[in-house]
Amino acid sequence: MSYVKFEVPKEVADMALEALEIARDTGKIKKGVNEVTKAIERGIAKLVLIGDDVDPPEIVMHLPMICEEKNTPYLFIPKAEIGESAGIHVSSAAGCIVEEGKAKELIAEVVEKVKEIKG
Repeated sequence: MSYVKFEVPKEVADMALEALEIARDTGKIKKGVNEVTKAIERGIAKLVLIGDDVDPPEIVMHLPMICEEKNTPYLFIPKAEIGESAGIHVSSAAGCIVEEGKAKELIAEVVEKVKEIKG
């Protein structure tokens, strides 16, 4: 099983990062590949952000596949921006929103746009 890495327009990426920040402050997020993997497998991840510049890419290669299996929306964003929005001072290969908090409507909008992009 493979996945296609798709381009995310800047406006959608910015919305996803803003949603991550809002959820960080008012809901609950997970950061790092291990925590995000567990959240997806448990079916609690609402939106997954995957670093598009992770080296080696094998570190995050499994994430889109399990997202597809669990029907969890995901998108690719530079890892430095994920870390910043997650509130840590280092880049993060992955992040996800577990409880939306006040970002619920924004997340729904991002999910719709991601569906459109992926076709």
